[in-house]
Amino acid sequence: MIFGPLALLAAALLVPPGDAPPRVPVTGGTIAGSVTQGALLFRGIPYAAAPVGDLRWRAPKPVVAWGEVRADRDDAPACPQNDQGWNHNDATHASEDCLTLDIRTPALSGKRPVMVWIHGGSNFSGTGRGTVQSRITDKGVVLVAIQYRLGLLGFLSTRGAAAEAGGHAGNYGLMDQIAALRWIRANIAKFGGDPANVTIFGESAGAQDVSLLLAAPGARGLFAKAILESGTPGFGMPPRSLESAFALGDQAQAMLGGSLAEMRRRPVAELLAADLKLTDAALATNDFRWLQATIDGAVLPKPPRELLAAAPRRPVIVGSNRAEFGPGPGELDWAKQLAMAFGANAAKAREFYRAEDPRMGHPELQFWTDWVFRCPAGRVADLLSGKGASVWRYEFDLAQDKGRTSHSAEIAWVLGGRTFESGDFTVSLADYWVNFAKSGNPNGDLPYWPAYTSKAPSHALFDDHGVSRQSGLRLPICSMLEEL
Repeated sequence: MIFGPLALLAAALLVPPGDAPPRVPVTGGTIAGSVTQGALLFRGIPYAAAPVGDLRWRAPKPVVAWGEVRADRDDAPACPQNDQGWNHNDATHASEDCLTLDIRTPALSGKRPVMVWIHGGSNFSGTGRGTVQSRITDKGVVLVAIQYRLGLLGFLSTRGAAAEAGGHAGNYGLMDQIAALRWIRANIAKFGGDPANVTIFGESAGAQDVSLLLAAPGARGLFAKAILESGTPGFGMPPRSLESAFALGDQAQAMLGGSLAEMRRRPVAELLAADLKLTDAALATNDFRWLQATIDGAVLPKPPRELLAAAPRRPVIVGSNRAEFGPGPGELDWAKQLAMAFGANAAKAREFYRAEDPRMGHPELQFWTDWVFRCPAGRVADLLSGKGASVWRYEFDLAQDKGRTSHSAEIAWVLGGRTFESGDFTVSLADYWVNFAKSGNPNGDLPYWPAYTSKAPSHALFDDHGVSRQSGLRLPICSMLEEL
């Protein structure tokens, strides 16, 4: 028989009967969860103070303690963002008080691997909401989804903020992610998770942010492994200097009152409207304005390539889809964009795309997939494996309708429970991802996926034929590019 505090602890570790919500004390107060599909959900948990008023464009502050028990919130707001259609629900249900995270766990007892999802959306849109509806936790992991500041609220660098912070500014969204990882390290054991076995994973901008967390000195010790789905540092663009970042800040300041103090008083709607008007002539499209990695002097004190080379060795999965996104046929200014991407190799690259097998898709789409996704993924794989890290690379070519794949298509096979056939196996990408989270190796009782090295640049191809071992993904064209 158990008495006293031990009895209370034992009771807390059990899934309660009926409708009684489980309660867990965390940093800031006590939260209540809900029971669903044999798992426990805890949503809308604050991990930092709301970055409002004078806290705009500052590093995240500690969460403000609350008194009463916080209920599970399935309607926690997204971070402020402009409505682009696909994110309409997020844009219309947003608040600056958005630094929250969601948790799904099989039970409060145990010591399971933790998988932390960082959502995509070009760093100016999207949300982590809904991620924990995934039943990937049935495979023996704890799933966490985090939210972070977006757009000019999350990534703008201003001279005024730099003056306040000792000379650095910007990358507040990355600071939020680091703050969330610190919260996870401090609290996840109470949810049956192992704080020493955390895997961060994300798609698109989320994958880029994962790669920057691999590089960031301030994120060291907060996670053990990383998965990059269609995203790398800067997406093949050279990093932005702090002075260049200030140019965007100057534009914003001129539109919003001329001072940082005035910008902090402006309504969110005015900030979002100004965000749409910011321009960077060095970019192929302004949609990339918050994807070019900024050397801010704090989170990223040096270029990502240098930071990754100096970072601890950690197992990594990195991959891309056969067709991501890009201009339609005839929409690309080949002369301008090939010169921007390939420099002296532009003419040679143009001949490569002219001779491309049409089964790969139209040349404009393949160029953008190479330039923004595939080739940078190969550079990251080379850099990390070259310093002794365990690296697995993949290419994904499964589509929902059996047509051509697209950007973010793989998420349904990772978090959505979709499977495909490979010989005698029924395969889910979630199985590979979970094996990796558990052991640092995606293999197990699955079709074999060879590790990647620069001398043996192998990768797994996931397509309608199953899982196959491939090598030298796009080396002829990627060898002409130099950026990460």
